[in-house]
Amino acid sequence: MQNPSSEAPAPDATSGATSGVTSHVAPDGSPDAPTDASPHAAPTRLGRLGRLIARHPARWVVAWVLITISCFAIAVGGVTGESLFNRLSSGAPTVASESTEAQEIIEQTRPALETLTMQVTGADLTDPEVVADGAAATQQVAQVPGVAAVRSPLLAPGGLTDPAAAPLLQGGTPAAGGFVTVVDFEPGLDGAAQDEAEAAAEKALLEVPAAMDAQGSVGSPSAIITAITTTVERDLIRGEGIALPLTFIVMFFVFGGFIAAGMPIIGALVSIGGALLSLFAFSFLVDLDATVVNIVTLLGLGLSIDYGLLTVSRFREELSQREHRVPSPEEVSRAAERTVATAGRTVIFSALIVAIALSGLLIFEAEIMRAIGVAGVSVVLVAMVVAITLVPALCVLGARRLARKAAAPTSDTGLFSRLAVGVQRRPIAVIIAVVVVLITLALPTLSMRLTSSGIELLPVDAQQRVFFEQLARDYPALSAPEVTVVARSSDTAAVTAWSDQFRDDPGVESLAVTPLGTTDHRVDIRVTGPPTSDEAQELVTTIRATSAPFETLTTGQAASQIDFLASMSARAPYAVGLVVLGTLALLFLMTGSVIIPIKALLLNIISLGAALGVVVWIFQEGHLEGLLGFSSVGAVESIVPFLVLAFGFGLSMDYEVFLLSRIVEFHRQGYENDRAVSLGLQRTGRIITSAALLIVIVFGGFVAGDILIIKQMGVALVAAVIIDATLVRMLLVPATMTLLGRWNWWAPAPLRRLHDRFGITE
Repeated sequence: MQNPSSEAPAPDATSGATSGVTSHVAPDGSPDAPTDASPHAAPTRLGRLGRLIARHPARWVVAWVLITISCFAIAVGGVTGESLFNRLSSGAPTVASESTEAQEIIEQTRPALETLTMQVTGADLTDPEVVADGAAATQQVAQVPGVAAVRSPLLAPGGLTDPAAAPLLQGGTPAAGGFVTVVDFEPGLDGAAQDEAEAAAEKALLEVPAAMDAQGSVGSPSAIITAITTTVERDLIRGEGIALPLTFIVMFFVFGGFIAAGMPIIGALVSIGGALLSLFAFSFLVDLDATVVNIVTLLGLGLSIDYGLLTVSRFREELSQREHRVPSPEEVSRAAERTVATAGRTVIFSALIVAIALSGLLIFEAEIMRAIGVAGVSVVLVAMVVAITLVPALCVLGARRLARKAAAPTSDTGLFSRLAVGVQRRPIAVIIAVVVVLITLALPTLSMRLTSSGIELLPVDAQQRVFFEQLARDYPALSAPEVTVVARSSDTAAVTAWSDQFRDDPGVESLAVTPLGTTDHRVDIRVTGPPTSDEAQELVTTIRATSAPFETLTTGQAASQIDFLASMSARAPYAVGLVVLGTLALLFLMTGSVIIPIKALLLNIISLGAALGVVVWIFQEGHLEGLLGFSSVGAVESIVPFLVLAFGFGLSMDYEVFLLSRIVEFHRQGYENDRAVSLGLQRTGRIITSAALLIVIVFGGFVAGDILIIKQMGVALVAAVIIDATLVRMLLVPATMTLLGRWNWWAPAPLRRLHDRFGITE
């Protein structure tokens, strides 16, 4: 480790080495320390793994093929008979809080029943014969096994003019010709019995409009979940169907051949299988939200392609050092050894950085965040193992084909080194210009609004979304109230007197007090706007701040979101602390510097803020709706910012590792700071650019999906990668490192001694 006052002089540029060591350069950004000129230098542990893979490559490939087949067979139901997609759920993210406690009290008193709802339009409800035919058909629905009750205006004791029928009639009267029938199922039905009862009830329900010469449509909460999980599955297939062919085409041009281009793709497919299996296993431990599948799978796909690109690039670089036109077995083995020892080390280091970023999600209380965190870490580890075992084995098997187009050693001069030199001439101007751009992009985050969508996750033309939006519009009395208060008192008068003070609050449409068992009361408040509107959230805050002569617990979608965000905010400092400390420690062990890790963290924060600003500008403010195929809900999904910070941070540090590892390598060889930076950028620029393009393609495939939260995540990560790989890595990093000069490599003496002992120098 050198300090600012003791930097070694730069060696002759033509030698590329000092002190009797050779500079073994590679285009993959691996932290390749100077190696002994002797080809017989003792291999590292990773090098020995490379040798082992080179001895029996076919065995490694066959083993991974069997593992992959097993993963897909188990995950899609070919072995257990149950698919991962059948085990998914959907709903707003929640945490243990006042809102969940209130909901539990309501559930204990009045357990929620599974329901099936039918909307009928175009019926002539003024014709007694039509009404009688409809009533007779409705009576048949009640006879379906598993049905507990049927609520229909056609069955009202006083006929259609009965006050009890009004909430079930469109407009409250028979004149509009529309009505609703709600089927309640018996509680406690198992999955198969419930599915059978719903199918039979739906068939019987649709006989009602047929008998009345009208039109009918059916919807249910379970149908919404089915629609979301089916759309997730379709989006996954579509996203990978777009991403994999395009990445193959890009890698064909990067490598100049089909064999090399296909190896990272094969590794990505294996990682997808591992991702699906890990998610299937976690579905037995926690309720797994449908959106988790796409989020975790696209991460595994992107990282696998990235790591495969690094590994294949390094193997080809090693083959270019051979003496024979056709590589001998020993040359192939040595190339595998060097590839796993160097590029493999970069992959491991990068995977640890990403895993640390995702492990921050485990600090949060929300099950969905923990599920994504655990599943994400497992997928990263799968991608890492695939990259250092399967991909090298494929390289060994295809060594002769790869050798035909193995590139010559990368030149010290080129596009990226010239870019670095240009930046180094005016570092302050570059820093100011880039920071201004990033801050401008980040400004929309100051107005960010968060929401937890339900049916809004589906496309605007999805059948179930259309059904429930029409239901909420035409039959508002059937919709769940936006705010509900559990008043723990048996005194109806006292509860009514206390709740009356909220009737005139802004946005309140109606307020009703009903007994909840024998000891509690339920106060249902309807407000204008969506369930998580500003009015609803302000009302929840007001109610909770208002004293009462009894205990009150407020719930509803707005209250749940407030509690969720409060829990996330309370845990966020601990999650950030874990990620920051872990990242600083790993980067220090790699660089031996205190300044570089701190600078890397600051640059990542700015770039992630810019990516979130892009998301707010598009999805909250409603820009590019037609181009991206979505309908703005005026807010961003509540979990998106936290996931973008975790995933985006990991990916940004991924590229930071690729670049810094080569800069550190050249600095340790004795190159002065600016020269080490320009050489590092030249060695890694092509790899970082290619990797970023591939990641953009992967995430871009999911931007084409229909689930809103997946679309938001895709756009956010595409923006994060583009910003990071261009403005940050290519401009801001070389500019700041040039400006800091020798101070880049500073560390206090005790930490220098610590790095000398434990630092990652191989």
